[in-house]
Amino acid sequence: MHPILRGFQHRNFRLFFIGQSLTMIGTWMQYIAISWLMYRLTGSAFMLGITGFALQIPILLVSPFAGVWVDRYNRRKLLLLTQTLALAQALALAALTFSGLIQVWHILAISLFLGTVNAFANPTRGTFLLEMVESKENLPNAIALNSLIMNSARFVGPSIAGGVLAFAGEAWCFLLNALSYLALMLALWMMRIRPAAAQSGHAHWFEELKQGFRYAFGFLPSRRLLLLVAAVSITTSPYQYMMPIFAGEVFGGDSRTLGLLISGAGLGAFAGTAYLAGRAPLRGLSRIIIAASFSAGLGLMLFSQSRLLWLSLILMLPIGFGLIVTATSTNTILQTIADEDKRGRIVAIYGMCFLGAAPIGNFVAGSVASRIGAPSTLLVFGALCCLAALAFALRREEWRAAIRPVYRRLGVTK
Repeated sequence: MHPILRGFQHRNFRLFFIGQSLTMIGTWMQYIAISWLMYRLTGSAFMLGITGFALQIPILLVSPFAGVWVDRYNRRKLLLLTQTLALAQALALAALTFSGLIQVWHILAISLFLGTVNAFANPTRGTFLLEMVESKENLPNAIALNSLIMNSARFVGPSIAGGVLAFAGEAWCFLLNALSYLALMLALWMMRIRPAAAQSGHAHWFEELKQGFRYAFGFLPSRRLLLLVAAVSITTSPYQYMMPIFAGEVFGGDSRTLGLLISGAGLGAFAGTAYLAGRAPLRGLSRIIIAASFSAGLGLMLFSQSRLLWLSLILMLPIGFGLIVTATSTNTILQTIADEDKRGRIVAIYGMCFLGAAPIGNFVAGSVASRIGAPSTLLVFGALCCLAALAFALRREEWRAAIRPVYRRLGVTK
């Protein structure tokens, strides 16, 4: 079997890949539709930032607590529960939009609810990968293929959403998303899993939470990786919620233009995860992380100044590539070096830094854009991303020296 497909030798992972792919396409359709709906209702860059803030702030606040539960309980059952709740919110959003009763506060409340569900779903899904592939040797490939799912959906979902928005409206995007959750639920029911033993159910949950943070931030290599991925997330994530402004005001387009722009970043992210899935698991990842962080920041700066749609579509590629390669490479290193009994908490803290830090960037970007405009805001944020990459690069040798004994103990090469 080709190295890029190693994870597919496991039946459970094949089921997961199919179900999760369909579910994530629906999820991205909802993300695009909800931002377009908010912009149509308010015409406000600030409210676009608030929408992103509501969707992702629970990941920042709730993920560490969710990680404790993920380490304690059956992960397949937790995933089924989160998918059921996500399906319910999509149906509610569709019903409100079809009926014409949808209001701004509905969008914010449902986004907040979905963000809370995601705060539990993300670490559960991340730690469940090892149960599906049953081999730590194939875990890096499974992580990369899982990211491939996410980023294929970032390309396909917005493209479909642009057409559905243009011809049928936002409500149909929400309904199709609700139906998509059934795919992953069916895949989970069909799996034959040997559940991992719950290894951390004896200490008080707050003590376990503190142990997770000490474990993640007390070790120099993991601390610096988490700080870098948080900085990259804060500075680059706002582009998604600024896109309706670029589609409508800068390029004079419509929802299809929005879908194309987001899909451009998705295509770059897809290329990045395909590259990671086919390479040696850990060799040279620190150099790749630095290059990818610079790619995201520089791409954002150039995109912010472009006024040609075709050029802007091309510039979305390095943004998506850099953001997702930085995040996936960081996740691979953290899960490789993590102790099994703390894996859920490490994945949750990683999610807090990558996904949970994004609402900070969205909130600040929305506020700044309302004063100096979206293009200038993304220019500044791209420059800050490059500075974060430079700071990590200047101290890379110290990072390598600190992680070398861990790699040697695990028998892996860097």
